[in-house]
Amino acid sequence: MWIAIMVLVLALGVVPAQAMAYSPWSWDYTQAELDLIARTVYAEAAGEPYEGKVAIAAVILNRVRSAEFPDTVAGVVYEPWQFSCVGNWMFNSVPSRESYLAALDALNGWDPTNGALYYWNYHIVTNSWLWAKPTAAVIGNHWFAY
Repeated sequence: MWIAIMVLVLALGVVPAQAMAYSPWSWDYTQAELDLIARTVYAEAAGEPYEGKVAIAAVILNRVRSAEFPDTVAGVVYEPWQFSCVGNWMFNSVPSRESYLAALDALNGWDPTNGALYYWNYHIVTNSWLWAKPTAAVIGNHWFAY
């Protein structure tokens, strides 16, 4: 628990304040959920700008809130065929400090995508179903959609 508090203190002291796209996540998330979000951010967005890392975390949280997806962080992340990083070496590594800070920013309400439920690397993905989704944002190498 004290690690989460220290990370939060560091996040508030290092990362500039951002406008919130929605109200903050409830404060009853667990350390395991924070770790899982940070691991996913690390594996999916290691080379992306900070805003892109927060956006990945926000998509996870948006899915938890959506009736279209499982209602837990673990359910969303481990849903088959949703996050290509699950099971790879980066996903199973210790996340970077920046990945934790991005997860905390999303948990505190920052959503650079304004509610997106999907994202993909627009340089690689050719799935017409995804490309038909309304665009929410383009951040780094990721295209975000509703």
